[in-house]
Amino acid sequence: MLAALAPRGDAARARILLVHTGQHYDQAMSRLFFDQLGIPRPDVNLEVGSAPHGVQTGIILQRLEPVVAEWKPHAVLVVGDVNSTLAAALVAAKLQFPVAHVEAGLRSYDRTMPEEINRILTDQLSQWLFVTEPSGVENLRREGRPEDCIHLVGNVMIDALRQFLPPAANTPVLRDFELVAEGGAARPYVLVTLHRPSNVDIAEQLTPLIEALAEISREVPVLFPVHPRTAERLKQFGLSRHFCASWDARGAGLRQTAPLGYLEFLRLESEAAAVVTDSGGIQEETTALGVRCFTLRDSTERPITIEQGTNTLLGRDMPALVRGIREVLAGRGKRGRVPELWDGRAAERILTILLRDLSN
Repeated sequence: MLAALAPRGDAARARILLVHTGQHYDQAMSRLFFDQLGIPRPDVNLEVGSAPHGVQTGIILQRLEPVVAEWKPHAVLVVGDVNSTLAAALVAAKLQFPVAHVEAGLRSYDRTMPEEINRILTDQLSQWLFVTEPSGVENLRREGRPEDCIHLVGNVMIDALRQFLPPAANTPVLRDFELVAEGGAARPYVLVTLHRPSNVDIAEQLTPLIEALAEISREVPVLFPVHPRTAERLKQFGLSRHFCASWDARGAGLRQTAPLGYLEFLRLESEAAAVVTDSGGIQEETTALGVRCFTLRDSTERPITIEQGTNTLLGRDMPALVRGIREVLAGRGKRGRVPELWDGRAAERILTILLRDLSN
């Protein structure tokens, strides 16, 4: 969004004030993310940090309210479905400032997911509903949101992906992890991300998942950038024994690494034979990249990644995961296409609508 404003020549008409809540609290990761994506220094950092959902949301409400009251913005733009999204929307609504929600309308219809509650409530508070895929439009219509509030604009995450693919290609991450074959091309490997409590906080769920990855890793390298929370659970449940410090003599194995920067991860994601994840955004990114994705969840709020893209929803069917990876390695499996409007111009469409409506 910030990058899209500069080339339009609209800076004189629209000043953007950036608030970083600090919900994603790892300072090194946060700095790396801001640096790599060229995001300006935030005007305000609320430094909220880690806490249970209610506490975290409450702290954001407390710290953000005086900021918004002082700035008196013409609109408060919120993105996604995290606690910061809902808290900022609540602050704006209570202070009578209009809310614009980017990634509106996404629904998993699983209210055990905290993000689902955040999505539903934020959409009810928003005057502009910027939608990434057609299912979101239909969801909002069923919920009675006014038609003139709903705008199908595309996906700002894919804007970022398209912008940063070239610099990501220059990172040495494939060589760093010995994933380059003779001739310089990437050799086949599987990339893994897991962070949802339903997968990592219960030993009976995480154990068969890691055992399935270990089985796959006997045939192909499996690289697992591990979130700090997930790393704690691996140790707690005695699952670290499945991991190796380096690839075995055949060049395979299950290897754990610390969280990576956006560019490094994007490079690994773009070259992977397949990605195993429970993330929402990675389902979208792999569809845009044409990389096979296996999602370890019972539901998804991004159905277009299944209907049109490269994503397969597996729940906790670990034999199906092993079979699916073997199909990919054999040159078979699902082929997808990039959804309409995922063309790198979603932010431009959002700004066009906002500036038009705010100038009327």
